[in-house]
Amino acid sequence: MQEIELKFLIPQARLKGLMRQARVKSSQLTHMAAHYYDTSEQDLAQAGIGLRIRQEGDVWVQTIKAGGDGIAARLEHNTILDNEHVQAMLDANELMPDLTLYKDTAIAPALADFKLKKLAKKLTRQYLTDVARTTRLLIEDSNEENSSKERSTIEVAYDLGQIIHGSDDSQCQDIHEIEFELVSGELAFLFATAKTWCKRYKLCLSTVTKAERGGLLVKGHSYSPAVCADLGQLNVNQHSSRPAFVRAAVHNCLLQILPNSSAIAAGSRDDQHVLQLRIGIRRLQVTLKAFEKFSDQLNTEWHSILKQTAALLGDYRKLAHLATTIEPDLRQRGAPSIDWAIDLERIKITPMDTVRANDFQIILLELIEFTMSDPSTEPQANKLAMDKLPKILAKKHIKLLEAEQDFEDFQYNDSKRNGLIDSGLKNSDLINSDLEDNSVEQDNLEPSHSSSNPVHKVRRHLKDLRYVSEFAAPLYAKKNSKRWLKRLIKAQKALGQYQDHNYYQQCYQQKAFTDPNALYGAGWFAALLKDDGKRMQKRLARIQDSAMFW
Repeated sequence: MQEIELKFLIPQARLKGLMRQARVKSSQLTHMAAHYYDTSEQDLAQAGIGLRIRQEGDVWVQTIKAGGDGIAARLEHNTILDNEHVQAMLDANELMPDLTLYKDTAIAPALADFKLKKLAKKLTRQYLTDVARTTRLLIEDSNEENSSKERSTIEVAYDLGQIIHGSDDSQCQDIHEIEFELVSGELAFLFATAKTWCKRYKLCLSTVTKAERGGLLVKGHSYSPAVCADLGQLNVNQHSSRPAFVRAAVHNCLLQILPNSSAIAAGSRDDQHVLQLRIGIRRLQVTLKAFEKFSDQLNTEWHSILKQTAALLGDYRKLAHLATTIEPDLRQRGAPSIDWAIDLERIKITPMDTVRANDFQIILLELIEFTMSDPSTEPQANKLAMDKLPKILAKKHIKLLEAEQDFEDFQYNDSKRNGLIDSGLKNSDLINSDLEDNSVEQDNLEPSHSSSNPVHKVRRHLKDLRYVSEFAAPLYAKKNSKRWLKRLIKAQKALGQYQDHNYYQQCYQQKAFTDPNALYGAGWFAALLKDDGKRMQKRLARIQDSAMFW
């Protein structure tokens, strides 16, 4: 069967009120002790599979979870085990799952890549969970107009307990979360209820399962690595309708956004989590704007919150990246030490604050609900995305070419005024640059006040064209689209590096007013700009010469 579940972290300040709602007279308290299994190489976890044996009150249940949509839905198979047999295995310290249970079941395809007999021999208990679960059912109010319709039901489960290392019980982590699972009926009731509780108790979505947390505990890690965009999980083809296409694109963005926002909400300050979250939000913004006419269910109110969230994340990341990455790198090259701690302290809104903001959390729920809704019920369900994509791509391409021309004109005029023919732009024209990393994916959400800057215009339109091209590429010849995307990505990377070095140069130059040691950094990045500018212009020129793939 398919499990549809939403999991949330609970702020400490809202705990007492939430517990009063969870522990009503009709609620049930169940003690659950679970043993989780995997190979020493964590082969099951890498395949997205969780395998456990759990005591649920007086019953022992073997459960395997796998697949699903990567967000709220997963395949789940439960088998009630014989208590005497389980007790005998426990007494002999030989409690192990039975993989033969999954032959000829709906979960079997998830195990198809494994030789089950060989896998069974390699399984060991990796970690345990000891949880007190409080559950209650919420049933949809009856509607007089549809009294014959079955009422939807969801289960609310509040979990309090620990995850314990399988071979060292001194290593453990607290479990403190609430889950909403659809038992029967309509998805709309699940999301409406989740949003109500989210608003009331300031809950934060989390895609991190207990199995994932247990795996991290075994490895000695606090958070999973940052998640990049994975276009291999984009499920579109030439027969995709417009509503189905935009849902698939939004879903692909959420696969990047949710794991990174979950880590930040849980306390991660990792620069890569912030970077990849901002990239995911930018991809989502482009998706919602470019394909806004593909669905009647897209909410225009999402745009302002997404823009605000990205801006707040950017304000923190720019300076944090400078302090944690750029400054140490310069020190290794012989630069004197510069202290950016005071500058960081002046930023009042941290990434955790930003991600935990209630309006952002509500939008995430609405976006998940949108991706899980039925595209066939929309008016455009009989219209193909492929019929509209060439026009959208061509429009984005023209805007990029126009922005490049404005950029070239600006360079020429600025060079004439200032006698500069190499660097092109003055540093002051680039101070609003956002930070890039060395990966192909780059973070360049432009601040709103930079919209008139020709460099930012090129970057914005370059990103727009790239993301739309990536979503459309599976519908066209792979060879042509691959060449096209390769050139876009290289141009984006070159332009990003050019602006980053200008941004760093400005930061150190400004810092030099209070600390003369910062002049080293200002000079270092100023020296890099000449080659950066030439590389950027070369990459942009190659886009102008590229043949369109659509």
